[in-house]
Amino acid sequence: MGCSSIRLAFIGDVMLGRLVNRVLRNVPPSWVWGDVLSVLLSADARLANLECVLSDRGEPWPGKRFVFRSDQKNVAVLTAAQITAVSLANNHVLDFGDVALADMLQALDEAGIAHAGAGRDAQEAQQPAHFIVFGLHCALIAATDNEPDWEAGPNSPGVFYVPCDTGDTRFHTLCELVHQAATSHDLVIVSYHWGPNWGERPLPEHVRVGRALIEAGARIVYGHSAHITRGVEFYRGGAILYSCGDFLDDYAVDEVERNDESFVFTVVMDGTRLRELQLVPIVIADFQARRSDPIRAARQIERMRRLCAELGTRVEMVPEGLRLLP
Repeated sequence: MGCSSIRLAFIGDVMLGRLVNRVLRNVPPSWVWGDVLSVLLSADARLANLECVLSDRGEPWPGKRFVFRSDQKNVAVLTAAQITAVSLANNHVLDFGDVALADMLQALDEAGIAHAGAGRDAQEAQQPAHFIVFGLHCALIAATDNEPDWEAGPNSPGVFYVPCDTGDTRFHTLCELVHQAATSHDLVIVSYHWGPNWGERPLPEHVRVGRALIEAGARIVYGHSAHITRGVEFYRGGAILYSCGDFLDDYAVDEVERNDESFVFTVVMDGTRLRELQLVPIVIADFQARRSDPIRAARQIERMRRLCAELGTRVEMVPEGLRLLP
């Protein structure tokens, strides 16, 4: 790799609440990253979907079955992995109400972690997060089609709620934000927390929306919400990661769908050109991310190879996992 190559690591949902939170009271913040930490730190920037709220305050959202809160000090988990930016546009960021969201926004700001997708009002929720990686000016815009009741308003906190519908005015707003960001940034990333929890193939509306976002000026569409990974599609010089799956949590494991298996998705850029993706298989075990053992990794790689091939993506096996080529 030439010295001009820049590596951006994307991981799926990071949920630090419930049993993970309990474990974090007795282990160092870096413990939950396991032996995957070295993979993450080998990249030049790291992005995650933070699937919980970081706060010591708030009351559970009335009537919501699953609510995820982690102690505010656990922002140190993110700094231990040198997380560059997080998406907050998801269905758990308001699990403990406005006060907990405000605590988390403050904690992330104090830790120097960029964030997008939720805020104290609609303007903040829609605001792109900015970060620079070796001179590459990046913008992260985050949206979700989950929890329409949490849509941020002009004077009310919430998420950037955008239905997966190319005809919806809110989707037009998202595309306009992408277009604006592309005029002033080298790389625009759209994080989209979209769709149902299961199903290994992208929904037709995700394909339409993902491609429309690339056409609007995004280079990477970073999809998540499903508990399992889906294939990656290259489109017009960009990449659509349809689902990055789960990365850290305490969830029960579906023995068929395997929500405990995922990847580190590393995008390799040559300047502003997207060169390839590198995938390293991981597994969640005992509330910790770990490199998959060879037998499990082979199964994960073969499944992802098949799903990517269905999307027309060229795939090469490499010692660490997979290379995906446009």
